[in-house]
Amino acid sequence: MCGISAILLGDPKATTAAVDLHESLYYLQHRGQDAAGIAVCQGGRVYQAKSNGLASKVFDEGRRIAELPGFMGLQYFTLEISYRRNIISIRSTVNSPFGLSMSINGNITNPQEVARFLDQEARRHVNTASDSELVLNVFANALNELGKARANVDDIFTALRDVYKRCIGAYSCVAMVAGFGLLAFRDSNGIRPLCLGSRPSATIEGAKDYFLASESIALTQLGFTDVVNIKPGEAVFIQKGGVPQFKQIEKRDSWSLDIFEMGKVHPCMPISCDSFLMLFRLVYFARPDSELDGISVHRSRENMGRKLAKKIKDTLSKEAFDEIDVVIPVPEQTSNTSASILAQEMGKPFSNAFVKNRYIFRTFIPGQKARRAGIRRKLSCIKSEFKDRVVLLTDDSIVRGNTSREIVQMAKEAGAKKVLFVSCSPEIRYPHVHGIDLADRDELIAYGKTAEEVATAIGASEVVYQSLDDLKDACREAIQDGYEKIDFETGVFSGQYTTPVPEEYFEHLERLRSNKKRKAAAITESEGGAQTVLVASGGPVNVSSRNHIQDEDVKGPENREDVSIYNFAGKA
Repeated sequence: MCGISAILLGDPKATTAAVDLHESLYYLQHRGQDAAGIAVCQGGRVYQAKSNGLASKVFDEGRRIAELPGFMGLQYFTLEISYRRNIISIRSTVNSPFGLSMSINGNITNPQEVARFLDQEARRHVNTASDSELVLNVFANALNELGKARANVDDIFTALRDVYKRCIGAYSCVAMVAGFGLLAFRDSNGIRPLCLGSRPSATIEGAKDYFLASESIALTQLGFTDVVNIKPGEAVFIQKGGVPQFKQIEKRDSWSLDIFEMGKVHPCMPISCDSFLMLFRLVYFARPDSELDGISVHRSRENMGRKLAKKIKDTLSKEAFDEIDVVIPVPEQTSNTSASILAQEMGKPFSNAFVKNRYIFRTFIPGQKARRAGIRRKLSCIKSEFKDRVVLLTDDSIVRGNTSREIVQMAKEAGAKKVLFVSCSPEIRYPHVHGIDLADRDELIAYGKTAEEVATAIGASEVVYQSLDDLKDACREAIQDGYEKIDFETGVFSGQYTTPVPEEYFEHLERLRSNKKRKAAAITESEGGAQTVLVASGGPVNVSSRNHIQDEDVKGPENREDVSIYNFAGKA
């Protein structure tokens, strides 16, 4: 999972685009803590800063923004959503044609096919396996094939058709054409969100600044209004000094999708909805103060609590229901909202009886061994809230079961008489190919197990899951007035994916996860990689290191943006 944003200031002579991009990182930091980067353009030159780590570390608490002058730019940050990509290389740049830069929130499910096309037909060098580099090179190749020395907006949209033709998956993208303008586009099914807003220019009367982001909260907090969602299959180009120009590249109503269930092909079925927003995003990841395609994240989670309360009443015996003394959420905010409404609907007391250490980050980021060791570092109990009570623990989901098992044990150690565990989402039984790379299928605790077997595995008396239909309804009922009909990408729960997913893709991910586990020690050493600044122009590309980084640290291939560009600069 990752987050993206982009800005074009109404004043082409402005140099402060990086200020807003940097600020947006903090509003969207929940979407990724592994790496961050910003690229901006001034004239025909592109300046970039990127590294692994939190935004505050990467940009030295904002001090590095002085290195990034420009009137437009884009940024990214990421979780390590797939083992086939090098975190620091996710944001990509190519000099030819026209000086293109791109950030992608998402992934493609046919990377081998795209890589073969680029290598064997397009004859383009791809330096990493990152999806952004694959998508960007497909786009760059299509622009090259137009054979024009200068591109106009229609050329940009024409070339983009080849991306939709060749790149299958879930993605929203922002791209920058050096000295020309910003491009943004969204996958044909609308699985990944993207929104656009505007505000008056601070320096030119009548002009407007434009901002794009993965979540609406970044726009509203920065003073951008008139927020609109980019539609599935739609692109928007904002030329320097101009206004947004929208184009429907891939018409949603023309699609009939093959729905795959773990590699088994089902007959094509027409899809009548306008968008397939990723359902798991609303349960687990989005900020509660955001709206995604018109869905209030906060309201959807309240609705999840109401529907889960009914499911609990229908599932438990009257005796088991009556003996529940308290409802306790597993931090953090995602389950807190649902649990408070659930307790209200059940007529039970609510208690924030777990205390979260705010200096410890999500436990899915480290490896399996570190994850287990970190749970108690992350959470502690208020023992008086557990002692001699039957507790109902509420979490947003149960993935591998490691966190759930440890939390149940902590509740028992704190004196709980009995522990019941409920999940705001259904059973997670399948790989999350369009989102966070959660685990191998066999590592998912619900795969091949009943709720009773999961309860035994985590040490709880009972486990109750939200039903998939109730989860969909909870989110649909939170759609604001005036928004279009929507459906959801539910592959992680149902095994039915919105886009075709070949069996070789699952096998490929499992091989790479295995390789990642074998190389865990080496990868841990590399996570503090060198911080670099890429300066791209019509001439050589220069890579300069921070003062405290030695030259030999920068020259390693893992720190190069592109080997061919790097060689041209005479640095190899």
